[in-house]
Amino acid sequence: MLSKTFAELGFPGRLIAVEGIDGSGKSTQIYLVKRWLEQQGLKVFFSEWNSSELVKSATSRGKKTNLLTPTTFSLIHATDFADRYERQLVPLLRAGYLVLCDRYVFTAFARDVVRGCPPDWVRGIYGFAARPDLTFFFRTTLEVSLQRIRDSRRELKYFEAGMDLRLATDPEESYNIFQGRLLEQYLAMSREFGFHVIDANQPVEAQQSLVRPLLADRIPLADYAAQ
Repeated sequence: MLSKTFAELGFPGRLIAVEGIDGSGKSTQIYLVKRWLEQQGLKVFFSEWNSSELVKSATSRGKKTNLLTPTTFSLIHATDFADRYERQLVPLLRAGYLVLCDRYVFTAFARDVVRGCPPDWVRGIYGFAARPDLTFFFRTTLEVSLQRIRDSRRELKYFEAGMDLRLATDPEESYNIFQGRLLEQYLAMSREFGFHVIDANQPVEAQQSLVRPLLADRIPLADYAAQ
């Protein structure tokens, strides 16, 4: 499981993933990478967590009615990922695309375990997935991540604050506990899976100036020019 990258499995395409707690700025960074690659005329595809049309409506209904247990939450997200993996990611990697993922299986490894699912069980249900060719982990403090969320909208979302776990009655306090536990999981995985850690407390431009050279050094971008 995740023992080999797509390159090691012989795929012509390459998969780049970004991970981080909510408010880390990873989505902004992967969007900027996408634009940068497209401006070079490269073949690029973007995919984000929990976006399968087959599953998204069921997930939304479950969240709204608070009917999802940690196990059903985990299985729904695994179904979402499996659908995108088989229908989008693998075919495009076989076709020689650069595939950018806003979150990969590591999100499940962190969130599902913090919600109480057995680590071996969670990893087992994603056993079909290959390892990304490059994974960036945007590491930020809880204070910075919370402030970014506050700056973008008034209220914390129920599940990003971990309110379903009843960690605290105050959303901010619950957020700090829940996201703090996620951060611990990510830091452990960073060593295990060799994440490239980016200091996400820095300004957006400073982070991007670190990401682009790392990506260009690891992946021969000229090989992915659109024909």
